[in-house]
Amino acid sequence: METITKAPTKGLESEQTIDLKKKSYDIRAYTMLIGLVVIMIMFAFFTDGVFLSARNLSNLAMQMSVVSLLGTGAVLVIVTGNIDLSVGSLVGLSGGLAAVFMAWEGWGTLPTIAVVLVFGVIIGIIHGFATVYLNIPAFIVTLGGMMIYRGILLGITKGVTIAPMNNSYQILGQAYINNNVGLFVALIAIVTIVVLSVRKRQSRVKYNLRLEPMPLFTWKLILIAGLISVFVILMNTYRGIPIPVFFMLVFAILYTFIAEKTKFGRSIYAIGGNIQAARYSGIKVKKVVLIVFALNGLIAAFAGIILSARLNAGVPGAGNMMELDAIAAAVIGGTSLAGGRGRVNGAILGALIMATLDNGMSLLNIDAFWQYIVKGSILVLAVWFDNASKNKKA
Repeated sequence: METITKAPTKGLESEQTIDLKKKSYDIRAYTMLIGLVVIMIMFAFFTDGVFLSARNLSNLAMQMSVVSLLGTGAVLVIVTGNIDLSVGSLVGLSGGLAAVFMAWEGWGTLPTIAVVLVFGVIIGIIHGFATVYLNIPAFIVTLGGMMIYRGILLGITKGVTIAPMNNSYQILGQAYINNNVGLFVALIAIVTIVVLSVRKRQSRVKYNLRLEPMPLFTWKLILIAGLISVFVILMNTYRGIPIPVFFMLVFAILYTFIAEKTKFGRSIYAIGGNIQAARYSGIKVKKVVLIVFALNGLIAAFAGIILSARLNAGVPGAGNMMELDAIAAAVIGGTSLAGGRGRVNGAILGALIMATLDNGMSLLNIDAFWQYIVKGSILVLAVWFDNASKNKKA
């Protein structure tokens, strides 16, 4: 009598589960993209096309850059099951420190940037240490930090705007990339995306994983290439790609690579998904969370540099409420507050949706209180849609 041995399928089932989660995220992302397009068309109609002008779209991209940077960092923190409420105050304090160093102390641009970035990393390490080694909830640690840094900012600036910044520093927030350089960057981005997508598809073929139909795969690449091309061409018809937007994209690509292509990134998702299982599998949970907070402090400090360079000043009220915008961008983009799920490109999309609403309603001279109401409603609807989708699958 033959003994039939069944091959282990645990790994395959795990991969299939990941596929289903990815498919769920793709559906959500497509829904958000459709919603964004509808919103843009509505604003274009009601503003007689002003909303879609190259100048306004350039301003829109510039406006969303800081929140997108903060949203990028927020994704990794939230995926671990934590939260950071201090980044808005840290943005303001970083810009204030840069202004003090330059306008009052006469520092150069590079030393100022280096010190401010190191300061951001140190603050992030303090948050991470207090959270994982002192067992203080991240909510409390960063809520306290939010008030502390706001107080320090008011103290060092004496409640007044500090200006001007160095000309070389202002470039980071106000300059634009040359048209030809912008086109070259777009070409490199398109080629990179195509090559990585093709390699990923070949890998899935090798391991007999679920594949999207070839026509859909091809059209998706064409759409991505088209969107990148249209964006760069539109920016070039005005003044070129804004430097803050370029840095935003660089950080988004870097953090996406960290989250999705490295062992460290897989550890982040494992911790958020099941912290006990992560510990049993050998992941150094405390070390990973500490590094995530350090990275978040780094990106918040850099966002402060970009904002102060754009304003050409250190402003006592800079960064106010930005922590909520960053969290909202991440959540609207599909990041789960329960941890374990979220993607950087989703946060960028979420920030774009919020910036579009702000920009469009401002062009229509809609009262500011309506902007808060609409953005809050969008946030609640996004979470409801996410929960409804998960319940339906369950």
